[in-house]
Amino acid sequence: MSRVGEIYYGWVVVAACFLGSFVVFGLSYSFGVFFEPILQEFGHSRGVTSIAFGVQSLLLYLGAVGIGVLVDWYGTRRMLAVGAILISLGLLGTTMAQSLLMLVFTYGIVTGLGMSVVFVVSYATVPRWFDRRQGFAGGLASAGLGMGMVVVAPAADALIVRVGWRTALLVLTGCAVVLLLLAIAVIRDEPTREQVPKNEFAGGFNASTRVALRDQLADVTAIARSPSFLALFAGWILIYTTLYIVLSHLVIHIVDLGLSRTVGATAVALIGGASVAGRITIGYAADRVGRVSTFAVCSGIMGLSTLALPTFDTATSLLVFAAIYGLTYGGNGALLAPLTADLFGRENINAVFGLVSMSLGISGLLSPYVAGAGYDAIGTYTPVFIAAGIAALLGAGAIVIAGRFRTEIVTRS
Repeated sequence: MSRVGEIYYGWVVVAACFLGSFVVFGLSYSFGVFFEPILQEFGHSRGVTSIAFGVQSLLLYLGAVGIGVLVDWYGTRRMLAVGAILISLGLLGTTMAQSLLMLVFTYGIVTGLGMSVVFVVSYATVPRWFDRRQGFAGGLASAGLGMGMVVVAPAADALIVRVGWRTALLVLTGCAVVLLLLAIAVIRDEPTREQVPKNEFAGGFNASTRVALRDQLADVTAIARSPSFLALFAGWILIYTTLYIVLSHLVIHIVDLGLSRTVGATAVALIGGASVAGRITIGYAADRVGRVSTFAVCSGIMGLSTLALPTFDTATSLLVFAAIYGLTYGGNGALLAPLTADLFGRENINAVFGLVSMSLGISGLLSPYVAGAGYDAIGTYTPVFIAAGIAALLGAGAIVIAGRFRTEIVTRS
């Protein structure tokens, strides 16, 4: 047990996971800032150019399925190092890409796989260290996503203006490698019984036990077939339709309205900044009022704000949208791993979290392309934003259903 005055090492792990989420999503979600110069250089349509971001999103989450199992077996530090290598190689390749096909391979596939490793470690490690304060700790760790958007999107915009998009990405790659090396140095798999503070885990802390791979896959398969898992999976697909459309198309939508790209980059940064506040405050509150209901409410507000987005055509109104959307997206994002642990337990958390994260990959692959293709066909994003908002509201309902199925299972047991 931790002695009085000692800092629980779990908070150091939270800091390492913060750095991981900062790198992954600071880089990935700044794509909207790079979108216009890439469009101009390669000369393809918006829908086709969006494929690079869509493939990266798909690989980020699709790769998490197998990577979650590998993290359970080989440990967080080794796998985090693998992720850092893949990200650096992929981004370096992107700076030298001479065609959209090569961009899809380097930025979409190689970088996406590296991000997948870092994503799983950064999100699924915290529930091994916390129980009572899991929402708050998860919020702090995932706040790296929001801070990454606050820092990286404006920095990328400024660099692109001065040195072009390729050199800008090279500078960001160097910074990412440094941050990931720091995270690798301090990350740990899980605490020992002696490290865990009193009353952190209900019923006491039990270290993970390694089972045969066949048994682990059987357990995860049983979870994947449960009604609760299927409802959660469908809910995440629908909810995050709004996110991937907003992040990939908001900047260029703002430019279409006659405003500057700087306003667009500021809006993306504000989404990130507001999400930091949401992750910490809403994550903390969710530990007390219920994580399932909090997740559903935040998801519903994300949908409503996206429905209203076509009515915003001034810099002020768009920044208000960004603040509201970012706050509730942050509350939602803080609870991804805690919600998974609440519904399905901490055993095999990396594998289960990786499996349910496939839903984010599906949404991330399809949504940017469909939004771009919709604009190419109609000449406006209005129907796209309305459809995405409705989808998120339906997704919020699916989360409520997932929680009720889980409650029934617990009651019967």
